[in-house]
Amino acid sequence: MSEAAVIQHRSTLGDAPGSLGAVLIIDDEAAIRESLETLLELEGYTVTSAASGEEGLARIGENSYDLVLLDLALPDRSGLDLLAEIRHHDPSLSVIMITAYGTVENAVLAMQAGAANFVQKPWDNEKLLADVGAAVMRRRAEEENVQLKRALKQRYNFENIVGKSEPMLKIFDLVGQVAASRSTILLQGESGTGKELIAKAIHLNSPRKDRPFVPVNTGSMPPDLLESTLFGHVKGAFTSAIASKKGLFEVADRGTLFLDEIGTMGLDTQSKILRVLQDRKFMHLGGIHEIQVDVRIIAATNVDLRQHVREGKFREDLFYRLNVISIDLPPLRQRKEDIPLLVDFFLARYSEENERPRRRITPEGLRPLLTYSFPGNVRELENVVERAVVLSSGSEIGPELLPDHIAGRGSAFPMLEHRTDASLFDIMEDCERHIIIDMLEKCNWNQTEAAEQFRVPLSTLNQKIKRLNIEIKKKGRE
Repeated sequence: MSEAAVIQHRSTLGDAPGSLGAVLIIDDEAAIRESLETLLELEGYTVTSAASGEEGLARIGENSYDLVLLDLALPDRSGLDLLAEIRHHDPSLSVIMITAYGTVENAVLAMQAGAANFVQKPWDNEKLLADVGAAVMRRRAEEENVQLKRALKQRYNFENIVGKSEPMLKIFDLVGQVAASRSTILLQGESGTGKELIAKAIHLNSPRKDRPFVPVNTGSMPPDLLESTLFGHVKGAFTSAIASKKGLFEVADRGTLFLDEIGTMGLDTQSKILRVLQDRKFMHLGGIHEIQVDVRIIAATNVDLRQHVREGKFREDLFYRLNVISIDLPPLRQRKEDIPLLVDFFLARYSEENERPRRRITPEGLRPLLTYSFPGNVRELENVVERAVVLSSGSEIGPELLPDHIAGRGSAFPMLEHRTDASLFDIMEDCERHIIIDMLEKCNWNQTEAAEQFRVPLSTLNQKIKRLNIEIKKKGRE
């Protein structure tokens, strides 16, 4: 199955043009069934009804549904018993219980048994439609995640990469094309966009998959330690070298070496990396013998390497050696249609890790996530979801469990909260700076686009940027 087929996958009954989803109503009262059918069909759902538990199970066996509206009291069996049978048949199928006044206690038991929610007769139409919409959305997100992960795993072994947006599908296809080659690959993108996950996927789909994948963050080490880590050393090469040690190039022999944050690497180390790429040979620090290796290099950066080359911070010859195949990872703000899938993926992961029942996000909880710019990208979203799972006491994640700056609580200008001694001019300048930076971030630091959004000439915006000492970041980079 192709990714496009996975993304377009829908339930049998929910495939009709314009259908919001397929709903099965199981209730023995004809008036209730007819009322619910009319309400849901007018809203755009495809609706099927059953008058008994036995008939309802038969319907579920014959077709695929996004949601079941289940009466708690049926003539042929208990709604709780039927709920257990439905969940045994399809654990991911959403079920909303319908209960009469006075049986709310049983409805709570039903939710503990796995029901998504309960509706009390007589119901409020607006609330019922909201509950149905939320349940169908959760079912669709979970189903898309399962199908997408299965297809990607079969084709690429992308177990931890989630995305159905056009930019991500292009990356999946590109990875599939280049993985089997020996070529060096340069991954470019902001911090938190998943560069190491893509590097692992390339390795796992290459002929080197049974050999080591060795990651190293080149930006977190001083030059001497980095060279010792990469190339190894002989005993006595420096004061603390009390024994010989292999470097990561040897550890990664016939495998893949992932060099993260390569844009921070010093020029001396760059020249040694270049030699390994050219000759596939190197020497231990303090050594005299050349060591032959067969290592595939995947490098990653969150800075503009071409600009670093122009500024003399990065060797031009090394840049072209690394940039044989370039893959640009989009920031999360440019693929927001992936956010519901990512949220569902992280909710499943952190509910399991924290040994809690599976958490679900409400439409009100998802809405701020879809409008927030996520400067920290997927990594920031993952942290937000993990925090919400840890802080949650119920089965649902709402906006109250999101950080204030995402949920929209608190001051619109938090930088002013500690400026009690500032003049009006200073406060206005701070506000102006904050508004311009916020717009530039939303426009991926494209000044022309930001000027259009502000409806001012580009020259006017540039003058303000200069006057306010706003440092312009490179587009698509940190």
